Amino acid sequence: MPDFTLGVTGNIASGKSTVTGMLAELGATVIDSDLVYRELVAPGTPLLRRLASRFGEEIVDDDGSLDRRALGTIVFSDPEALADLDRITHPAVIAEVDRRVAAIPGGVVVLDAVKLIESGHAERCDAVWVVVTDPEEQVTRLMKRNSLLAEEARRRVTAQPPLEAKLARADLVIDNSGSREETRDQVVRAWRALPVNAPGEPGPM
Repeated sequence: MPDFTLGVTGNIASGKSTVTGMLAELGATVIDSDLVYRELVAPGTPLLRRLASRFGEEIVDDDGSLDRRALGTIVFSDPEALADLDRITHPAVIAEVDRRVAAIPGGVVVLDAVKLIESGHAERCDAVWVVVTDPEEQVTRLMKRNSLLAEEARRRVTAQPPLEAKLARADLVIDNSGSREETRDQVVRAWRALPVNAPGEPGPM
């Protein structure tokens, strides 16, 4: 088991991966819940079959893989569908993340999850950091990252859980609205303040 489990969360396109990447360079072991989810919905998996049963075969590409854009179009325009997606996927992702955490022998483990708090996974963490940024920056990042039109990107940002709930649970807030160096300075200071002997020394990022 790790010596310290740190949860890092924030709404979509807030910069969680930027922060967890910096933590990895400082010596943390990062478990990305989205990557775990992608593995669990690989072609032919039970979880993908459950999603297709609920949302229709149109979310499965011809090669058998999940069409994330098609699924996103459905769930980000229908709160009930989004709730069903969470209900179906969260237990499987949490179980697999827990299995991976238990196999890590010491050190600092970082859980990167957009719904860390909403899924209840934050209760397994020793501390929770919330990454925030300007909403317009979220839209811009989504448009670039996912090749979305502005309207679709805004719909996905709007569909996110209220940020206030995350902030209420946060032990620390990382403001990712500025430059990369400004974010890095916050991460390094917070890393040094962790109540464990965190490995690694801050270096160029």
